[in-house]
Amino acid sequence: MTLDYDPAHAIAHLSAADRRWAQLIGRAGDFGLEIQAMHNPYQSLLRTIVYQQLSGKAAGTIFARVQALFPRRHPRPELLLELDDAPLRAAGLSRNKLLAVKDLSRKALDGTLPTLARLRALDDDAIIERLTSIRGIGRWTVEMMLMFRLGRSDVLPATDLGIRKGFQLTFCPRAPALPAPRAILELGERWRPYRSLASWYLYRAVDLEKAARTKSKGK
Repeated sequence: MTLDYDPAHAIAHLSAADRRWAQLIGRAGDFGLEIQAMHNPYQSLLRTIVYQQLSGKAAGTIFARVQALFPRRHPRPELLLELDDAPLRAAGLSRNKLLAVKDLSRKALDGTLPTLARLRALDDDAIIERLTSIRGIGRWTVEMMLMFRLGRSDVLPATDLGIRKGFQLTFCPRAPALPAPRAILELGERWRPYRSLASWYLYRAVDLEKAARTKSKGK
């Protein structure tokens, strides 16, 4: 997977839209969003559901147990639906996650969850509408997929705490509280069609602030 936009053009667009972007980009340096491989949307979302609200180590253990229930450790939707609930619960899935992986499997089979080739052909709104109809998959999860796995150009996950903090640091540093998602989306209209690059730099704003605090404590 590759980006579907030119970062240099996007940087120029943002810098022209607001001088504060030019300042942040100058401090943060080169754009470095890395696209994560996704060969199978079903496998990717199955892993996402298992990992929700768990530490990486615990989730990894449970996911490995789930994989071990299937031939060649390769869960397929039809096989998961044929499996009794007991082995999945014994592997560590909660009741809610069990219901979610079953719903994911049904929607993979009925076409609600597209294949990777079909997913690439759909626009962002269509992907969000389809995938958020799956139990346990929220808008933020789909936005992360769009940005970091499909390389889409115009994703702004305004409810994300990192995005809200980065926005505050960059655009309203004296504000007493984090900005509301609506305020981010309103100003973000000026960043279209490169809101994914804007999001990446808002995350970097938080990293820069953390690094500055660490440096200050070390003095």
